[in-house]
Amino acid sequence: METTSDNPVPLPKAPLWAWMVATQLGIGHLRPAPGTWASAATVGLWVALASSLPSELHWPVATGLAVAAVLAGIPAAAAVARERGTDDPQSVVIDEVAGQMVALLALPVAWKSLLVSLILFRVFDIVKPPPLRRLEKLHGGLGIMMDDVAAGLYARLGAELLLRAGWLT
Repeated sequence: METTSDNPVPLPKAPLWAWMVATQLGIGHLRPAPGTWASAATVGLWVALASSLPSELHWPVATGLAVAAVLAGIPAAAAVARERGTDDPQSVVIDEVAGQMVALLALPVAWKSLLVSLILFRVFDIVKPPPLRRLEKLHGGLGIMMDDVAAGLYARLGAELLLRAGWLT
């Protein structure tokens, strides 16, 4: 068990699976801006996967991936945060994976849409407009994950408005 200088009580060690999920196989250790690395990797992986799928499967597969990231991310993020002794460790990036997947839902797999989705998600994730900041206050892994899922919803809405305005065609 590990201790921190602020907390001399031994902290429980997170299992390897939690570290692998929470850090997106180690991407969360990249510097600078591990959240941006994780978001960009998510977009890249989505492009690779979506290009091998018929377009009618994009929505259900992207939705399934987003849900899986949230369901696996909540306990993984909580375990790693508990081990690190902090509310939201910078190396935990599964929240960015989930949020970015939400931002990509039903978007065309085209460079403009993907780039706008990435930029909007990162902006909303960093700025945290209301009520995103309040979602961080939720307990444990839920708080780590939900503000990014909401940022993904904001980004998806922004991308949809740009699509409907004809700016992403």
